Amino acid sequence: MDNLNTHFESSFREAFDEAEVKRVFSRFEFHYTPKHASWLDAAEIEIGVMDHECTDKRMKDKETLTKEVAAWTQRRNDLKKMINWTFTKEKAAAKLSKYYIS
Repeated sequence: MDNLNTHFESSFREAFDEAEVKRVFSRFEFHYTPKHASWLDAAEIEIGVMDHECTDKRMKDKETLTKEVAAWTQRRNDLKKMINWTFTKEKAAAKLSKYYIS
């Protein structure tokens, strides 16, 4: 998950009593990611494409949603769709250089 403040236990403690926090958090296993992870950008791009091409409508039930997403995934894989990553090492160095000590 990303680092949105609502993904932290302290945010739940502000909104719910202790019993509810324990109940909810017993169902989660947290895996925190770096705030600036490029794989997260790729995942968000794919989710955006999926939303535009597949899930931008109401689904009557979870089973329909599951089938629609599976069919969309199969089509996308069959067509060998990829993300054209244009952020190069040089662009990264230029953009992030202000954070480095020389």
